[in-house]
Amino acid sequence: MKMKVNKNDWLFLVVCLLLGILAEESFFRGIIGISYLVFITAFYAVFFMRYRLFPFSHQRFGYLVVICIWLLAAGYVLNENILFYILNIAAIPGLVIFHLVLVTSPKNFKWNQPAFILYIFSRIIAALKYNAAFTGAIGKLAKKDVADNRIIIWKKILIGVVISLPVLVVVLRLLMTADSQFALLVGDIPDLFRIVDAEGVFRFIVVVIAMSAFFGLMQVLYIKQVTVMKKQEWQAPLKLDTVISITVLVLINIVYILFTIVQFKYFFSGSLQGDYTYAEYARKGFFELLFVTLINLSITIVVLSLGDSGKNGIRIMRQVLLTILVLTSAVMLSSAFLRLSMYEDAYGFTFTRVLVHSFMIFLVVIFTYTLVKIWVEKLSLFHFYFITALIYYTAISIIDLDKMVVKENINRYEETGKIDAYYLGSLSSTGVLGLIQLYEQGENIPHLETILRNKQMDVQRENSTWQGYNFKREQASQKLKGLQFK
Repeated sequence: MKMKVNKNDWLFLVVCLLLGILAEESFFRGIIGISYLVFITAFYAVFFMRYRLFPFSHQRFGYLVVICIWLLAAGYVLNENILFYILNIAAIPGLVIFHLVLVTSPKNFKWNQPAFILYIFSRIIAALKYNAAFTGAIGKLAKKDVADNRIIIWKKILIGVVISLPVLVVVLRLLMTADSQFALLVGDIPDLFRIVDAEGVFRFIVVVIAMSAFFGLMQVLYIKQVTVMKKQEWQAPLKLDTVISITVLVLINIVYILFTIVQFKYFFSGSLQGDYTYAEYARKGFFELLFVTLINLSITIVVLSLGDSGKNGIRIMRQVLLTILVLTSAVMLSSAFLRLSMYEDAYGFTFTRVLVHSFMIFLVVIFTYTLVKIWVEKLSLFHFYFITALIYYTAISIIDLDKMVVKENINRYEETGKIDAYYLGSLSSTGVLGLIQLYEQGENIPHLETILRNKQMDVQRENSTWQGYNFKREQASQKLKGLQFK
């Protein structure tokens, strides 16, 4: 790849350098908080400045993606949940790359086709090639100002240094052994190199890598593509035989119908049956949920995507069988939902249990759309699944699920007098705020004061930075510092 480096390229490289410095300051200086939102703001300011005259494509969907990106970044300021803290470190950059490639792709190129994934990887590879070509162009510019004989001299000097290093190591070792004063003199030499900070070198490398990533990707996406992307519908690499798929559906549906009829009262009686404990009852419900998601939904998607519709009679038969599969799955999903609710009533609420509840609601939406897709074949499964999953993930990230857990556990304590103070104490700053609320109300909960005292000492030892600012963490910190124990 040959290129000419102009003034605008140099200016944009400097901007990307500043963006790289901000990235290093935001993500490598300790815990991440408001710094993620600051960086995303700066990044998109640079992006829209660079692409101010660019004709964007897929704009409506692009707006949805960028809104989700901003909300996920804002979650680092508003909430404090370790699961989403870790997941969003990778999820946000992935969505940013997806968004940049999406809005700069050809207008007639469908993003909900598998070819779009390959297109994203091709743009990333092109960015790496661009950086290599840009570095080569800079090297050629540097050589123009240096005479050939000077380059040869510097090469020879470098060769001489490399050759002399082994000899110097042996000679210095012998001389240091022969004379102690010389050994002391030479021993002080390493102190001169301590000005080179290993951490500083690491941060410099991070800045260079970040700068190269931003510069290469934005430059490549801005360049008009020579290859014309044709609008093509995705075609399945293989087709399922109609007779085989219908046979599988008939056999599976017979089992599910019998299971549903026999167990219907057992599912929805609202009480335990047999010798099951609450824990066993809830676990069975959870595994039923896994069964529904991994088996039934997978079968439905495979048949809809790879199966042959067939003629009118066969098509209707297939649609009816898939409908029965979805409806029986809904029965089992409802059973799992009720069982988990019973388990929560008995043992309290946790983040995992509330998350599973929300996932069940998400599955209801997925199954509903899938049921419509069975009868309206022109609908796209991946299009809806991706958008729904993006909205769902953004919603549970930005909504403080920990607050819901704390609220429900406090309500349960007021009704039953039972609460797990240690669990709430481990539930981020939101759990600490809930414990402080209970302590200020004068509730006599075992170990509550001990937990809060330990949290108070932890806060006093903390060294906070602007990068890690979080609203909930700051609120809990202020409450703990002002807490007066009896």
